Order: sequence, then C-alpha cells, then structure tokens
Amino acid sequence: MQLDVESVRAFITVLDHGGMTAAAEVLDMSQSAVSWKIKRLEERVGRDLLLRDGRTLTPTHDGRELLEHGRMLVSIHDEAVQRLSSTALEGNVRLGSTEEASALCTGAVCGRFTRIHPDADLDFHVDRSSRLAEMIEQGELDVAVLQLAEHEVRASDRLLWRDELRWVSSPDWTYDEGPVPLITFGQDGFYRPVSEEALDRAGIRHRVAYSGPSTAGVLSAVAAGIGVALLSSRSITGPVIDWPRAATLERPPTVVNVARAARGATSEVANALIDDIRAEMGEIAALD
Repeated sequence: MQLDVESVRAFITVLDHGGMTAAAEVLDMSQSAVSWKIKRLEERVGRDLLLRDGRTLTPTHDGRELLEHGRMLVSIHDEAVQRLSSTALEGNVRLGSTEEASALCTGAVCGRFTRIHPDADLDFHVDRSSRLAEMIEQGELDVAVLQLAEHEVRASDRLLWRDELRWVSSPDWTYDEGPVPLITFGQDGFYRPVSEEALDRAGIRHRVAYSGPSTAGVLSAVAAGIGVALLSSRSITGPVIDWPRAATLERPPTVVNVARAARGATSEVANALIDDIRAEMGEIAALD
C-alpha cells in the first residue's frame, strides 16, 4: 500500500477545520476535489476513515491511527520538499486553465509551485477552453490546461485525464416531456454545442434558459429547476440527479483534458510547471 501525501493532507485538514467546505478553502481547491481525495485515501487503505453524522465528521478508529502518523508524514514530506526542491529556477511562465481543472487541482499546483520556486514568476489565467486555445495560438500563454473532444487532441498535447459527460436535472423538475430549457456556460462554452446537437438529433425542442460563467452557478441553476445541463462527471456535486430523459439520447462523447504548450515554450520554468501539473493531475487518470 502506498499513501498519497496530498490525500493525507486533505484528510488532516478536514478534521482540523471541521469539514469539507472549510478544508477546501484552506487547501485552495473545490469541495468536490477534497471529497475525491478522501474517497481515494479510503479506497487505498481499504477502510472507512471518517464517520459521517449529518454535517459532522469524526475519525473512525483507523482514522485516528492515520491522523497521528499522517501529521508526521506530511511534516516530513514538506520539509524534504523544501530542502530538495530547486529554488534557483527563474523566469516567467503564463498558465491558463479551465475553471473545472482549476477547482480540481490546478490552483493547488500553482500555490506549491510559487512556494517552491520563489524566483519564478507565474501568471495564472482562468477561462474557457476555446479562449485558452486562442491565447496559446496568439502567444499570450505559455501553457494551458484544455478540455477537448478526442478528435481535437494534438500529437504534442500531454494527456492529463479523460472524463465522461452526464446530463443532470433537479430531482423535482425533470422535464420529462415537451421542450427542454437548457443551462449552459454560454455561446462559446464547451458544452453548449455538444448538448444542442444531442437534443437536435433526438428531435427534442430546446431553448437556452440560463448561461453562467462557472460550474457552481450552472449547478445551482440546475438544482433550482431552471433547466437541465450537460457537465463533466467529476464536476457534478450537490442536489442534482441524472436527467431521466437522457436515456433516450445518444451517449455523450468522452472529453479529454490535456496540457498544451505554446510553440517555442521550451523554457525550464515552463517545463517544470507542466511536469508538476502532469504529476498532480495524472493521479486522476489512474483512477479511470
């Protein structure tokens, strides 16, 4: 058995700060990312580590054992990283990321990168994949984390993970018949053309009822019953369900998340950042 230090760190932070939400703020990641790390940790040790009573979380007997040794593990790890990591790395790198990838762990990668390499300047930009791809082509970014359809992946792209798309709705408003109100990220969002084409092929009339800039806003709109949405499975949280009517649609395509470097972006600092992103996000792919 091998324990993932960052999952152990998330476990400790959840208990020290009283829950997933507070831990997410401390760790600078989404609540779903924290939950995912705890789930992965429990799967690796093969035992429950937390007792869940409503919103209250307490450690199991095994959780208390891990908490004691985990603090030492994280402390020793952080000291070793601080001592062994190169702090001579210099230069500027401009990173772009989708909001979903940022919430999952790109933000945490950036935080560690700037601490380990204080002389390297990192500019971090969050936007939609279509805009990030344009910025890469125009030389406005050095590295971008993009969400793509499989046919859009280039030979030079570095694969991070694949994800399935899912239709979701409110459990109380499932729009089982008639026209469908659609919730999207806007005209230039990744999901809108995919969802509209799927509904068109199924002969289901639809209209865009809500466009929002963030996953949290889209999920809130779905939970409120404003309409239905197509989202990546890893970003789905909260009081929503799989849209029952989606069973009549074609299966959504698999999406691919990649790291793409700009042409000529071969600086040491850019390569170091890409390696860090792949190391962190590559763990996600290992669970697929």
